[in-house]
Amino acid sequence: MAGVSTARDPVADLRRIAFLLERANEATYRVRAFRSAASALAALGADEVAERAAAGTLTELAGVGEVTARCVAESLAGEEPVYLRRLLATEGTDLDEAATALRAALRGDCHTHSDWSDGGSPIEEMALAAVELGHEYLALTDHSPRLTVARGLTAARLRRQLDHVAAVNAALPAGFRILTGIEVDILPDGSLDQSDELLDQLDVVVGSVHANLRDDRARMTRRMLAAVANPRLDILGHCTGRMVTDRPAGVTGPGDRGHRARSRPPSDFDAAAVFAACAEHGKAVEINSRPERQDPPKRLIRLAVETGCLFAVNTDAHAPGQLDWQRFGCARAVLCGVEPDRVVNTWPVRRLLDWTAGHQPAAA
Repeated sequence: MAGVSTARDPVADLRRIAFLLERANEATYRVRAFRSAASALAALGADEVAERAAAGTLTELAGVGEVTARCVAESLAGEEPVYLRRLLATEGTDLDEAATALRAALRGDCHTHSDWSDGGSPIEEMALAAVELGHEYLALTDHSPRLTVARGLTAARLRRQLDHVAAVNAALPAGFRILTGIEVDILPDGSLDQSDELLDQLDVVVGSVHANLRDDRARMTRRMLAAVANPRLDILGHCTGRMVTDRPAGVTGPGDRGHRARSRPPSDFDAAAVFAACAEHGKAVEINSRPERQDPPKRLIRLAVETGCLFAVNTDAHAPGQLDWQRFGCARAVLCGVEPDRVVNTWPVRRLLDWTAGHQPAAA
């Protein structure tokens, strides 16, 4: 009938607002306000939510404040919440044609985190956000044991996660898959911080240096060369370890317990030798899309292109909205002449998994 508005889904609107705030790298407390409200309302029936909105008692629920309650009321009235409308009006960063084409070619993300380690959201939420972005796969790569500041997964916890991922995959939309994985620490001697037996079970292994970043050039080069030569490693993650921007005190990305470092210079290593090893062993160099990392620097991406390396444009996302940060990595990739077919996450999942399986040691 004329004049009658159809109610929107307030939980979906709250989650969309949180997603856009995460993508814009806004402060944790803002994102948490909307995600907490969405979780509180999702636990109630639609009728109770509507009754509380009509009675003005939404704010009596833990996790629901004045701003989020107002958004809910607007949604139930069939209106796009003002908060959401403002975010949508100011979202986005223009990409040139080549970067847009690369972003459209990406089929998945090979470096992401959940609340099993230092991420801020459950595996299920990360996966559903990836589905909404049009991904076909998402590699879950939580941290390894020695990175205790990021709640790295022990072997026992990783085994439990593998079982959990199998159950989640069974419930996800057809055509989408969570890939099992790990961001494994590259230890000072170049070994990988997880058992060979477990690494052999994973779909994708990203190896990164997180400690002893100020090792001298010779030691860091030996360390990285040993890791790249390891048949169980697939992708060399954020290879310089640099942070190009400070975050203001008290402001971090949502759930980024492992990303509170201030700006720091890149590690010193023989990049030509390391990238030559990546090309020789068929390993990918990660183009990390996090705004505070921008790792590798463009000069090193160009060197890796000239050396013949493969690449992975990854987000290193610790929250659902950060999954859309791939556009930043794409912009830097095309500036440096990276061709789409050399980006492993433009490949269909079968080709990607054949590639990672090809790094595994032959069965005895």
